Amino acid sequence: MPLYEHVFLARQDVSNAQIEALTKEYTALIEEGGGKVTKSEYWGLKSLAYKIKKSRKAHFSLLNIDAPHDAVAEMERRMGLSTEILRFLTLKVDEHETEPSVMMRKGDRDDRRDGGRGFGGRGGGGFRGGGGFRGDRDSGRPRPPRGDREGGERPPRPPREEKDAPASAPAPASAPAAAPAVEAKPSAAPSKESEA
Repeated sequence: MPLYEHVFLARQDVSNAQIEALTKEYTALIEEGGGKVTKSEYWGLKSLAYKIKKSRKAHFSLLNIDAPHDAVAEMERRMGLSTEILRFLTLKVDEHETEPSVMMRKGDRDDRRDGGRGFGGRGGGGFRGGGGFRGDRDSGRPRPPRGDREGGERPPRPPREEKDAPASAPAPASAPAAAPAVEAKPSAAPSKESEA
């Protein structure tokens, strides 16, 4: 039978007990279809890179499946109808990994490396407190001089030039004068005074 790795994301407001129930439900569905789930891992509640169906976080779960395609297709159909499932991805693989997945190993490695010191293992920095985005710099040590400036300092600015013209100066004399008035043309009809 073909081998699959299946990852699904559940809404953040679903409890851990409900995640386990969903995993058991889909495992039973695979077994009804003539397959088996060889490994099931819960990766935890993680932040998403972007909102999916108005959710910023989701519960991640992995299933290693050894089942015919029809059973996997039925499981995917039901996940598409479920309101608890935000997204899912099924990949066909040549063989399953026998050891824990990369997501599970990554968590162990981070715990050993950090030693409980907080963000980035530096004790400070990060987005909240401890120096903002520059938490990795030593505040007591001066920065090394830049190579493009002498002595590492900026040269003094040249003094500003003062303008002699006042702020509300009159318009220059080269401006055109007002247009001349238009003269009235004599009318073609003679007036009564000229006849008399």
